[in-house]
Amino acid sequence: MYVPKKIFLTKGVGCHKEKLTSFEMALRNAGIGPFNLVAVSSIYPAGCELVSREEGLSELTPGQIVHAVYSRNQTNEPGRLVSASVGLAIPKDNRAYGYLSEHHSFGETEQQAGDYAEDLAAEMLATILGVEFDADASWDEKRNLWKISNKIVHTQNVTQAAVGHEKGLWTTVVTAAILLP
Repeated sequence: MYVPKKIFLTKGVGCHKEKLTSFEMALRNAGIGPFNLVAVSSIYPAGCELVSREEGLSELTPGQIVHAVYSRNQTNEPGRLVSASVGLAIPKDNRAYGYLSEHHSFGETEQQAGDYAEDLAAEMLATILGVEFDADASWDEKRNLWKISNKIVHTQNVTQAAVGHEKGLWTTVVTAAILLP
């Protein structure tokens, strides 16, 4: 049975006349270009350790199949704002699992997209922990409630935003949570 023991967050941006190459450039900028990414759903494994990008990358070998929760967005419209974000919510009880969320958008700043992704992960975790909250409450109100509940110990996000290249080249943003054995 494979259950990841470590996880790290990363982000990148790339530009190129070809859409696919722009994505590759974003993966390289994020440090994950030499790996075969396999998209997985949004569970943060129980007992998993959040490590730095540098530590995580040092444990990987080029060509390795790597499980990831990732988000990407692309545009070839000059001046169009694109963003991609992965949110993270870890429960206080490290025997319980947490959540990761993927979000990508147009017209949202890095802060807006990051807050949304983080909120989404925390909301998914709160629902399985039985934390009561008003779904229509503001992000700050919900975040306060989750902290007060003492059941969610940590939330964060990794977000990349970029403005579409002025000459219409493809601009790609990517963010990822990379799961390690």
